[in-house]
Amino acid sequence: MTSTTSAFALPDRLSAKRDPALIAADERHFAAIAESIAGEVAAILARLDAERRAPGGHGQAALDRDLEIHRLSARLRTLRRYGIDLCLGRMVVEGGAEPVYIGRLGLTAADGTRLLTDWRSPAAEPFFGATLADPMGLASRRRYRWSRGRVIDYWDEAFTAEGFAGAAALDDQSSFIASLGSTRSSRMRDVLATLQADQDAIIRAGSRGALVVDGGPGTGKTVVALHRAAYLLYSEPHLQQHRGGVLFVGPSDGYLSYVSDVLPSLGEEGVQICTLRDLVPEGADALPEADQRVAALKASGALVDAVEAAVRAYETPSERSVLVETEWADVRVGPAEWADAFAAADPALSHNEARDQVWEELIGILADRFDEELPPRLVRRELERDEGLRRAFARAWPVLDPAGLVADLLTVPGFLRRCAPTLGEDDIRLLQRQDARAWTVADLPLLDAARRRAGDPAAVGIDRRREAVVGAERERMAQVVDDLIAADDGEGLVTMLRGADVQNSLDDETVLPRLDPDALAGPFAHIVVDEAQELTDAEWRMLLARCPSRSFTVVGDRAQARHGFTESWQDRLTRAGLRDVSLASLGINYRTPEEIMAVAAPVIRAVLPDANVPTSIRSSGIPVAYGAADERDAVLDDWLAGHEDGVACVIGDPAFAGRPRIPSLTPESAKGLEFDLVVLVDPERFGDGVLGGVDRYVAMTRATERLVVLTS
Repeated sequence: MTSTTSAFALPDRLSAKRDPALIAADERHFAAIAESIAGEVAAILARLDAERRAPGGHGQAALDRDLEIHRLSARLRTLRRYGIDLCLGRMVVEGGAEPVYIGRLGLTAADGTRLLTDWRSPAAEPFFGATLADPMGLASRRRYRWSRGRVIDYWDEAFTAEGFAGAAALDDQSSFIASLGSTRSSRMRDVLATLQADQDAIIRAGSRGALVVDGGPGTGKTVVALHRAAYLLYSEPHLQQHRGGVLFVGPSDGYLSYVSDVLPSLGEEGVQICTLRDLVPEGADALPEADQRVAALKASGALVDAVEAAVRAYETPSERSVLVETEWADVRVGPAEWADAFAAADPALSHNEARDQVWEELIGILADRFDEELPPRLVRRELERDEGLRRAFARAWPVLDPAGLVADLLTVPGFLRRCAPTLGEDDIRLLQRQDARAWTVADLPLLDAARRRAGDPAAVGIDRRREAVVGAERERMAQVVDDLIAADDGEGLVTMLRGADVQNSLDDETVLPRLDPDALAGPFAHIVVDEAQELTDAEWRMLLARCPSRSFTVVGDRAQARHGFTESWQDRLTRAGLRDVSLASLGINYRTPEEIMAVAAPVIRAVLPDANVPTSIRSSGIPVAYGAADERDAVLDDWLAGHEDGVACVIGDPAFAGRPRIPSLTPESAKGLEFDLVVLVDPERFGDGVLGGVDRYVAMTRATERLVVLTS
């Protein structure tokens, strides 16, 4: 920004706000921010260049270098993306001399002056939390609305008589209410500057235990969930540094696309974002479960438990003796030897990972029976090469394919009966299918449990391969050391090269075989789950397995559960395996106008009389419209002609293929999204009971301005 360009681009209708007495101080501060950003960008580029040119190193040094490059790159992207519009607003502390400016990131001038205070810091809390009832020590607050790097509006709020004095542009309505009527887009709009006190209090809660954020449509649950993820990584850095970071789980790919810009806009790129389908490879192609009786059986924890039993069925010590013949002596492996070897398996390892341990223990047990004067390495090698022993071990502790294990449960009645003894014969028949690997969404928790318990087949032998590579590398380096010593007369070099530390430093870890870890396998320090009311017991197990600390943010609305939610949140989550469950409620609907909620509320209360229907705080002045289904295209054409911006959607019409800015959705795929216009086609076709009522309620409450209901 040059000295002749104002940071303010206020429209003519706001000409009174252009008064230099109101904005001159901001102009000077924004100029200082621009100068500081330019200097920091140049400094970061220089540091990145130096880091990338430096030797990569090994071990912790390499990890630290990669983390520093990631941190610098993320900050650089945010600085370049926003410029001076990093600034959200300013606050004046009662009795304070200078305003405190709040930003997406913290920013300091070259002379050490604090230009922006990070929104997540404790010092910024009054900016979001202050109300007339509790000013939190503030005299006034100003919030900015930015467009293309310039301020197009701002709002002042005064909390004390001092706040009313001086340069204050007080409006009839707050910045937040004014922003609610703006058009939507295909991405969630930026709401950081207008977070409300009730939302901010939830965002800043600690990470211990499970915090439930309960609220109806339009209450800002998703906003809270996303901002909370960014806040926790800032306020509790150990979550990222030492304990695995944060995972954010959303309901659909469309939802993830919608919210994808939010976390980067908050200066946070260290959160993994996914759906439940993403947690297992088979999720991408999994189909809905056609039979709801089968879906209900798989939703419980019984079949997840059956996976554990199925793996144990393949960990069976042989009851038969095996004779191993060697050139020195013959040894027999009986039930006792098998049992002792199996007992060596580390319970923390998967079946396939523990296989090497069991094999090594078995070889060690047999090797101990030979004469101590025999070379141990030769004895072990001879035992390991015995084909009879290898075949017997392969039968006793086979390499398991996790997906094949689940396929066996769903196609072999006897195997399922053995592994899930609580299932009745009718249930067993229902669960059997012809195509063993025709995976459904309901199968995903079973597949996930199998992957965790059976493990990756590629893990088998990894330790032995690593040892072989290390051994070969050590032999090569030993020869190098011998050659150097032979060519040197100094005793100091001989002593140094014989040292164990130097020998270890000569190992090249880059040549060792490695397994690529699954980025979504965890463990994570904290998990945020949106639309959590839909999760089954089996799906909760997928998430609990990834978060040993049981630190969760659980976001949802019991009234939007498609298959019913009769329990309390505390009872539901305790049954799922969470502990220290606390509840925070959001009851104000900021999104849906009164006109639409007046129609939607009776729909959900007809099937759920105790539904927590939030109170709308604004009116659009546009009543819900009704018409015939054949008017759909005319309604859409009319809306497009009058709206250059914004997004609409059609819900409930499979025949509608979609248009630019107007997707075709089902009630389920529309969850978590919002649109300026919603055209709802034949809502009665969604069905009766809770499922139909919830789908109609969800579809209606996606609209932020206009709802049109069409029937055939």
